[in-house]
Amino acid sequence: MLGEDHSLLHEFPEHQAIIMERCKSDAAFNKDAKHYNALDKEIRVLELNGAPIDDESMHQLKHDRAELKDSLYMRLSNK
Repeated sequence: MLGEDHSLLHEFPEHQAIIMERCKSDAAFNKDAKHYNALDKEIRVLELNGAPIDDESMHQLKHDRAELKDSLYMRLSNK
């Protein structure tokens, strides 16, 4: 679905408290969470504007978001 919200809190609502705490206490986690959310917002805006970039660039953005999501999830799971 185009323009779907994949922000970190939306993707992992069950980890909301941990996400908020880690963003306050872990600078590296906070930086990656902000980068993830920025990528997600960029992708949503592009999708809603008819994806005015080439397919390869869009694929790369989505790939980067997925890798970062996996990394953040692993860090959340290991607390």
